[in-house]
Amino acid sequence: MQDLNIIATTSSPAIATDWNEGRVILAGDSYPENAFELFQPLLDWVSAYLAQAGQPLRLELSLLYLNTSSIRIMMDLFDQLEVAHQAGKSVRLQWFYDARNERVADLAEEFREDCTFPFDIIAEERA
Repeated sequence: MQDLNIIATTSSPAIATDWNEGRVILAGDSYPENAFELFQPLLDWVSAYLAQAGQPLRLELSLLYLNTSSIRIMMDLFDQLEVAHQAGKSVRLQWFYDARNERVADLAEEFREDCTFPFDIIAEERA
């Protein structure tokens, strides 16, 4: 599977994957016109990785804002991780946020409540 390297725009996050490292990075705002179109390659990549790689998968999120359709996609992504975790695969999610933005921490916490896989919410001091 080819790695993804999607550049951020004003309304969509950067998306980068690394098959060899078992890593997915999403960073920025997410309110694209068509979230399904933007995120489908990522959902496909994660699905393929979980089915084929046999190695741990780590997601690193630095998402600042998500619209409703982006939230739905994140729920689909987290559901994939949950199924993999329940099947004994090693998955971990780290959601980084600016310590001054509690709204993002609250959103991440809402997501974490529905997950049993390791899900860290990490405050960062940003300038």
